[in-house]
Amino acid sequence: MKTALIVGAGSGNSASLARLLTREGYAVHLAARDTAKLASIAQETGAVAHNCDAKDPASVKALFAGLAGRLDVVVCNPSARVRGPITTIDPEEVRRALEVTAFGSFLVGQQAAGRMLAQEPVGGIRGTILMTGASAGVKGFPQSAAFAMGKFAQRGLAQSMSRELHPQGVHVAWINIDGGIRNPGRDEPADRPNSLLDPDAVAATYLSLINQHPSAWSEEIAIRPWVEKF
Repeated sequence: MKTALIVGAGSGNSASLARLLTREGYAVHLAARDTAKLASIAQETGAVAHNCDAKDPASVKALFAGLAGRLDVVVCNPSARVRGPITTIDPEEVRRALEVTAFGSFLVGQQAAGRMLAQEPVGGIRGTILMTGASAGVKGFPQSAAFAMGKFAQRGLAQSMSRELHPQGVHVAWINIDGGIRNPGRDEPADRPNSLLDPDAVAATYLSLINQHPSAWSEEIAIRPWVEKF
């Protein structure tokens, strides 16, 4: 059975991806600081929930060390944002956001890469690492400096990893989630159907990346609803 790990899992995109990967025959592992929020999706899919603080090197290392066997897919979702004017935003809150989004992505990516490089390739592929980005990794928005810094850093990390690891059989891709997501409790206006990203459609995009042939790997992709300006 193929194995997938989603770090920074929650009730939106991660839940949809967990359902889809389970249907595709994967044994799914979900990791988050608060595993209580994973109870419902873990019960539904049979996924195993793990406690992990993505910005803590020891916690991330322990997470990967506790997973036995081959690891085929790692999805890196750690993200934190803090909004405010550049002149008044709390520097410590910015530091924490950067630690989660940028440093957390590095820690997960480092552990995933080390694990996959040690595996024998199957069909030329040792594994797939996907990083969940945002439009903030392409353009910085007003009063969102911390999120822009974190996502720009994550995007640069993914680009560097893809250029280093693709020739070694590890597929790395960064997904620009450019738009709002139709998560639980967030509905779109009746007169603007499909103006929010459907998490099931987002999950299908992730699966298409996982299934890409090594002769035609993507290292970056943007997905957005029809109303989004870009």
